This record gives sequence, C-alpha cells and structure tokens, in this order.
Amino acid sequence: MVSRRRVLAAGMATASVGVTGAALVPLATAPAGAEPANAAAPAATPFTQPMPRPTVLSPVSTGGGVDVYVMTMRPATAEILPGIQSQVLTFNGDFPGPLIRARRGRPVVIEQRNRLDVPASVHLHGGEVEAQHDGQPMATIAPGEDRTYYYPNTQPHASLWYHDHAHHIESENVYRGLSGQYLLTDEVEEALPLPTGQYDLPIAVRDANVDATGLHYTMGDRQRSTMIANGKAYPYVQVAARKYRIRLLNCSNQRFMELGLEDGSEMIQIGSDGGLLPRPHRTATIPLSAAERADVVIDFSRYAVGSSVVLKNTGGFGNPELVGQVLRFDIVRTAKDASRVPDVLRELPPLPRPTAERTVTLRMDEDGRPDPQAYIDEKLYDPARVDQQVRFGASEIWTVKNLNQVAWHNFHMHLVQFRVLDRNGQAPGPGEAGLKDTVNLRPNETVRVQATFDTHRGSYVYHCHMLDHSAMGMMATMKIA
Repeated sequence: MVSRRRVLAAGMATASVGVTGAALVPLATAPAGAEPANAAAPAATPFTQPMPRPTVLSPVSTGGGVDVYVMTMRPATAEILPGIQSQVLTFNGDFPGPLIRARRGRPVVIEQRNRLDVPASVHLHGGEVEAQHDGQPMATIAPGEDRTYYYPNTQPHASLWYHDHAHHIESENVYRGLSGQYLLTDEVEEALPLPTGQYDLPIAVRDANVDATGLHYTMGDRQRSTMIANGKAYPYVQVAARKYRIRLLNCSNQRFMELGLEDGSEMIQIGSDGGLLPRPHRTATIPLSAAERADVVIDFSRYAVGSSVVLKNTGGFGNPELVGQVLRFDIVRTAKDASRVPDVLRELPPLPRPTAERTVTLRMDEDGRPDPQAYIDEKLYDPARVDQQVRFGASEIWTVKNLNQVAWHNFHMHLVQFRVLDRNGQAPGPGEAGLKDTVNLRPNETVRVQATFDTHRGSYVYHCHMLDHSAMGMMATMKIA
C-alpha cells in the first residue's frame, strides 16, 4: 500500500520535467523518442469488456431538505484489464468512485470514513463551499478517522467531481482511484430538452500504467499508456441510434487529451467545467487537460444499427495504438428521441468591472536535474504562507503565465468559477465561453481570467491540476477576507 515516504521518494526520483510536461501535439508528429519505454501492444484486445455506468450513490437520509451520504475510503482490487487484478484505493469499493446527483438549493452532507493506511482530504472540485469543507491539502482525515463535509449547492448547475487533495500524496491517491463525479442540476438545465435519464452518460477518462501485474504508480511516469474509461481499459459502450449527452471528465494526473470520433463526425459541445455554455459549439474535437470537463451531445442516429464508432484521442505523447483509442460506441438498437439541442442554452450575466489585477507565473525545473520541483511565482507551496490577499466581493483579473519551454501546465482555482478573457491576447474559443475552474496553458502561453470572490471567506488554494506538479510544489494560497 502507498505511504507518504514512498510518494516523496518517487517525486525525488523523477528524471526530468519532460516527463511531466508532455505537450498536446498530434500523435503522428510527436518528437522522436517521445513514446514511453513500454509502448507495446495492449495487454488485452481493445473493446472486449463493457464500460460500466458509475454507481449512483443513494442517500442514507433525505430529511429536512438535506441529502446525507456515507462514503468509506478503503483499498480494493479492480479488474482494469480483463483477468488482471490491480490494487486500488476507492470510495465504497468503486473504481472510480460512485456518482452523486445533487440539485441546486438542496444541500448535501457526506460523512467520509478513511479506512486507508494513508491520510486523505476530499475536495469537491468546482464547488462553492466554505473553507472548512473544501478539502484543504493539510486538513486531512487520518487513517481510521471520519470527517463530515457540507456542500450547500447554492451555485448553478455544473458537472463537478470530487477527489483526494492530501498534499504530497494527492497524486498517488487520485491515480489509484480516489475520485468520482458529482452532477449538480437546477431549473435552468432541467427546462432544456437535452437527452436525460439513460441517455445522459457520465464518462471519466484517464490513462494509467497497467501491465500483467496490475496498476503501477511513479510520479511523472510517461509509461501511462493504457487508456481507461469508467475504470475499464478500452471498453465498448452499447448505445441506441439517437442523441446522447456525454459528460466527459479527464481525471488523469497529467495527460492532455484531444477527443473525437474516428470518422470525424460532429459533436455538439454544450457544457464545460461550470455548466452549460451560452451557445452550443459544433466541433469534431474536444481538448481536455487534466481535471477539465466537457458535456457533448452525440447523435448516433447517423449510424446504422450494428455499426460502431471509436472515440479517439489525438493529443499527448505515446504510441497511437495505445493512447490513440479510448472506447468504442456500438449502436445496437433504435429508440425514440424527442431531445434536441437549443440554439441558446443559458445566459451568463455580464462581467462586473474588475477591482484588481494580479499576475501568477507557473514554472517547473526542466533542465534534467534528478529532483525537479514546481513553483508558483518561483515559490514552492508552503501551507503556512498566504500568497494572495483578496477582498471579499472583489472581481479580479488574474493573468496566468506558463514560463516553461517544454512543460504544459493548467491552472485551477478553488471556490470560484471564472471566465476566460483571452489567450495570448486573442479571444477564447467557443468551448471556453462558459464558466471554468480549470484552464490549460501551453508552454510560453498566457491566459487571462476573471473571477468574483463573493460567496465565502477564508483560505483556499490555487494550483496546477496536473497533480504530479502540485504534489511537487506548484500550489499557493489565497485568503479571501
């Protein structure tokens, strides 16, 4: 089982920043030698095992307008590849964790029981919650102890997720399975004629290093070349010849993906991190850095019953035979379909006049040293230090810069959903027109975002959500008062 000492040692053994800074480039044009050392044929024939739907967790109590859940973090085994058992960390024994469906205005309370042999801290990613319930990196639940988290669900609809955030070990804990999806809805979303019920399909996509002996973790590992969807490597999904809402989550530690159907057919992006986009975006590819989400509608009625189409990945390093395919949709029946995608999905209020501007820099060592570290504003994370003082109620523009020449990063702020203003001085694309909590940054790229801090006071972190990077120090604290 994992230990803090072993995780820290793994971090010190990382060979170079190039390991953690794989660029989002077409697989065919990746630099020579970019493929991981174990780039061989998959250990199992793709598309031989079904992709499970996430287990929807049932509350133990619903009295007083509050849904109460109990989750137990415990070790388990998972069959990621057929016939091969991997040691994993789970919520309630599920890999990945169970799905929580919540509604705006109805609070959720979760009692988290830690039955692992390592500390854990559960963060609701993208959630507007009080600081004591945010899953702070140092506010851990010791093995054998319990903690109750309160989520008010006062924010608009969003496809959120939850995951471990215990500093220095969050990377391995999440890699081994401590994450799950949390879908928050409201009357705005429910009023739209989008696909629902069995035609609303959450899919958590990631990579991992899995071989005939199971799942392996090393910080900064470039041998994570097995693509996994909802806990299964290269699964198939049986669908009807009609429209589906697919909720994509990149829950990788560090992989950037560019997802699309193998025949180049259109997908309609309707949502991002913070819920629905203002207008639907018709596209053939969906770029997702680690922790980003995208809701897309795929119309399978264009395919004949009995046919199939593969969801491909054309982003990041690796052998295309391994990382270039994710799952296969098998069209197995007809079905009635009254759903549609409206021309207008939601209206976002105009941004307020900014009250302050800040600049944040991201950088990590990429000179080949044996113990690379990662920095925000040239500082390693120190939980005793406050890096930014933010006035409660302020609306601020943050200019975020990636100073690296090779390494990719992304930027995640706790507590707030922000708006992307521009990328290298250019207006963001339509896929970034909505609310975001995580934004990717290519080498030498600058992104400006605006966030309004008017929900809760307290200390919250912001960091690179390539978790191998945050575990190496790329995290800082803002205090809202």
